[in-house]
Amino acid sequence: MSSRKKKKAALYEKLRAATNSNAMNKTSIIVDASKYIGELKKKVDRLNKEIGTSSAPQNSLPAQVTVENLEKGFLINVFSEKNCPGLLVSILEAFEELGLEVLDARVSCEDNFQLEAIGGDQNQGHDAQVVKQAVLQAIHNWNQGS
Repeated sequence: MSSRKKKKAALYEKLRAATNSNAMNKTSIIVDASKYIGELKKKVDRLNKEIGTSSAPQNSLPAQVTVENLEKGFLINVFSEKNCPGLLVSILEAFEELGLEVLDARVSCEDNFQLEAIGGDQNQGHDAQVVKQAVLQAIHNWNQGS
């Protein structure tokens, strides 16, 4: 038996053992393996659903948002470990709705999302909690749309 045939035979034997297949021919081993993979996928889906009911929703974006009061505005920090194309636009729209003018900002959107902005409050009437809620709502809306 050639080394290639030995390798194939060993592969099929490993596949048969991993899937608890009793099949002897190659086609039946592959069919058993695909059924086994389907069962594993169902188990993963079931476990993900169980985890999802006991913790945060699967589609929520884990983002950290902090807002600090400044003399005439706010220091806003947003960080997510995920790259979030389009999130910056959503946050800037939220600033506009609040009447915040971006005075200075640093943004990184390559491997993760990070925004540090100084927003001047044109209306002089918002507090940090209102700004934070608006940013969180913008993140939620962006997440629902993506």
